[in-house]
Amino acid sequence: MTTVLFTHSDCLDHVTPDGHPEQVARLEHVLAALEGKGLTREEAPLASDEDLRLCHPQSHIDALRAAEPEEGQVQLDADTWMSPGSVNAALRGAGGAIAAVDAVLGGRAGNAFVATRPPGHHAETARPMGFCLFGNAAIAARHAMERHGLSRVAVVDFDVHHGNGTQDLLWSETRSLFVSSHQYPLWPGTGAADETGAHRNVINVPLDPLSDGAVFREAYEDEVFPAIDAFAPELLLISAGFDAHREDPLAKLMLTEADFVWVTERLCDLAAAHCGGRVVSCLEGGYHLEALAASAAAHVDVLIARGG
Repeated sequence: MTTVLFTHSDCLDHVTPDGHPEQVARLEHVLAALEGKGLTREEAPLASDEDLRLCHPQSHIDALRAAEPEEGQVQLDADTWMSPGSVNAALRGAGGAIAAVDAVLGGRAGNAFVATRPPGHHAETARPMGFCLFGNAAIAARHAMERHGLSRVAVVDFDVHHGNGTQDLLWSETRSLFVSSHQYPLWPGTGAADETGAHRNVINVPLDPLSDGAVFREAYEDEVFPAIDAFAPELLLISAGFDAHREDPLAKLMLTEADFVWVTERLCDLAAAHCGGRVVSCLEGGYHLEALAASAAAHVDVLIARGG
């Protein structure tokens, strides 16, 4: 088996205003950094409305389609914009995550990385926000549960911002474990340790500003890894945001590529112990272009090493 990369050129058609951190160049830099690596490359398909309704009501889907402009750009909130092509780009993100789950659970791939944009982990049930339109990781988790019959799916989010959307979408889901480590306090203001889900199925790991790799690793050793080990997932999903990097302009955690390698290796170890190594990773944030590219490449190198 191998590591499959799911992406699509449609994701370059989601255009934000000049100076916006969630820019086309993010994906261009990531894909350039992955060139020449031992990946099987596949096009991310479009998610269907039925796929999206695993997490979102039809009214949310219809509202986003209606909001997409024929030209120029429209602003949905303080941070989130749409241009012609934004809906298809977002559909590729959700569709790529679903296809990655199918490839891994079907035994066609050892693991997978979904390199798409816009990201997804801030999209709530009926609210786009934080650059995100649809909850890609949560949709992939519900797809694994509803259509593949899994009863234990873990989602680990190490983006610097709290995965409020994924938390909202999986809050009452007894078959999931959602873990988010993030700088706190920081936008969106959620993610306190006492937010534990309807069934104690959510674990939030707030990290103080300026926390470095040693603090990050200790938190994972003490809280995250034991929880995943006890949960014994049948599939491990990763919301792979790289904006906790020390160079990122939007936050103040102090991680390096070595920390992303370490956490990816340890998560792959847990996946090997519990679910045959089945990991699906979805790109989330990361806004310093060079740091994003280097971190994503380091993360994928671990997936390649473990995907065989």
